Amino acid sequence: MHFLISFALVISQAAYHREKIDSPTEFTKKGDWEIAQWTSQRTVGFAATELIPSWTADTPPGTWIKVEARIPGSGWYTMARWSYDGPRTTVKGQKDASGRVAVDVLKAARPFTSYRLRVRLARPPGSAVRPRVRTLGAVASAPGRTPAAKGGAAWGKELQVPRKSQLAHADHGGRTWCSPTSTAMVLAYWGKGPGAGELAGYPPGDPDPAVDHAAEHTFDKAYGGAGNWAFNTAYAGRFGLDAYVTRLRSLAEVERFIVRGVPVVTSLAFAKRELGYGSEGHLMVVTGFTADGDVIANDPAVRTVRAVYPRAAFEKAWQRSSTGTAYIIRPFPANR
Repeated sequence: MHFLISFALVISQAAYHREKIDSPTEFTKKGDWEIAQWTSQRTVGFAATELIPSWTADTPPGTWIKVEARIPGSGWYTMARWSYDGPRTTVKGQKDASGRVAVDVLKAARPFTSYRLRVRLARPPGSAVRPRVRTLGAVASAPGRTPAAKGGAAWGKELQVPRKSQLAHADHGGRTWCSPTSTAMVLAYWGKGPGAGELAGYPPGDPDPAVDHAAEHTFDKAYGGAGNWAFNTAYAGRFGLDAYVTRLRSLAEVERFIVRGVPVVTSLAFAKRELGYGSEGHLMVVTGFTADGDVIANDPAVRTVRAVYPRAAFEKAWQRSSTGTAYIIRPFPANR
């Protein structure tokens, strides 16, 4: 059972106070900063065991945000220190009697029915610039077996998502870039992404500078890679899109997005006997379904990119390995 709260908010006009940061783990640099903060309290309608925050924000050069989470009995866990231009990092070694942080997931030691999020916005003293948080939310979940729903709403429908390959970047680390490559595909589908100026610094002959840019701007310094779920949706949000991490209970729920023209990035691990090759952790874009309900995906690890996978095997692997983790990246609703 899963529960998502996504706050549609703008945090930019909060009052700032000066604060001395003695530890470089706070906002990378020691010294004085001007800090503003906002805190939420939310109730979950069931006993959850995991929490994944995500956000979209604008961080002018020199500014930062820090996203924190708290569950009953715990202190504040740092989920991210983030800025678009970087560096971006999670914090290793966060563990106490209440839970632990595994890169982008807060794993509770015991079930919880409420949580708090806090975001701290930082800028240099005397600066007039204001970092802005546009959305902040979290998906709380209780991993467990969910009966597969039959679906059918999107059978025979395929979205024309531009195809991008992580293998084209294998000579400079791209074999592990499934997440930013998937994010870049969805950005291209919506006609969004870095402009010519941001891509100008990549060398001539680069097979796809947009993928390199996505990998660079989703890199998590502590994790040592570009696979941080929330960093990928935050990157997509930088281009004006509504982007968040969630967990879906079945492919039937994915179909609801496909029907509305929204591709879904899925995170899963699988064996060769299930999908034809094996991976301990991979992301791909579900773009539609065959007439029989099998999954059509833009898989960045497949040379042709477009691939079709058996529905039952895909769904089982996705739910088993990541509890149905997905990125939703789409334009904001017109009535927001």
